[in-house]
Amino acid sequence: MAGRPRGVDDSVILRAAVEVIGRMGPAGLTLAAVADEVGLVPGTLVQRFGSKRGLLVALAARSVQDAGTLHERARERHESPLAALRTLAVESMSDVSTPRTYANHLAFLCMDLTDPELHEHALAVHQARGRAIEALLRAAVSAGELRDDTDTAALTGSVQTAIAGAGLTWALDRRGTLPERLREEIDTVLAPHIRRRT
Repeated sequence: MAGRPRGVDDSVILRAAVEVIGRMGPAGLTLAAVADEVGLVPGTLVQRFGSKRGLLVALAARSVQDAGTLHERARERHESPLAALRTLAVESMSDVSTPRTYANHLAFLCMDLTDPELHEHALAVHQARGRAIEALLRAAVSAGELRDDTDTAALTGSVQTAIAGAGLTWALDRRGTLPERLREEIDTVLAPHIRRRT
């Protein structure tokens, strides 16, 4: 039994924490709930992360790393930069499958906004995603998908706002699926900048 905790990688534990967050929200996230999810005893998580807050900080730090590689993974799967952008948007919200899971993740974002250390990580995720979006938009200009005069910096902000807003409006009106809504909103924002083929 002593060797078992070493067999569960931190990434598996952090993934389990995301699952618990989605199901149970802030009140339900405990070290015991996460430990149960991966078949460990809570004491093992205390040894690794120190506390529930330590687990959240580790999860936030991992989110920064993941955000930095998300657009490369999306780009590898699509020749079109705009198709990669749509995939990036959908995958950035892949932990949200129902309005309830959206609400639970949103509740944690509210914690990020008030806790200085968690806010630092949340801001880093936001900035990493912004860089990824702008890189894809610049690539779309180079590929002839977007007009040459597209202000990619300004459009990046609009795309990020569309992604954030799509989640909230979808959770409220519950029309279609979240991936459908994300693609729809992004396409609306991009429409004025699309290069028209002659």
